[in-house]
Amino acid sequence: MQQPRENTVFVGNKPVMNYVLAVITQFNNGAEEVAIKARGKAISRAVDTVEIALNRFLEGVTKKEIITSTEIIDTDSGKTNVSSIEIVLVYHK
Repeated sequence: MQQPRENTVFVGNKPVMNYVLAVITQFNNGAEEVAIKARGKAISRAVDTVEIALNRFLEGVTKKEIITSTEIIDTDSGKTNVSSIEIVLVYHK
């Protein structure tokens, strides 16, 4: 697994607006790039986070890349595959 980027927001089970606020805060603190990462059922929440941030709050920010992958996770019943997504946003000056 690759090293996480410096400005990464990991999406889990909190409300979408919590993650939108985290993304906005990263850009307001001077970040030029912010990655939003999620696994499994949180993927749709990550997509919602990006779309809300771009369409309602952030000007001059676009999607740079979208990376999908499968991660192998250890569970009580053995190893299982979990889908993951990383959406990288970039600020254009």
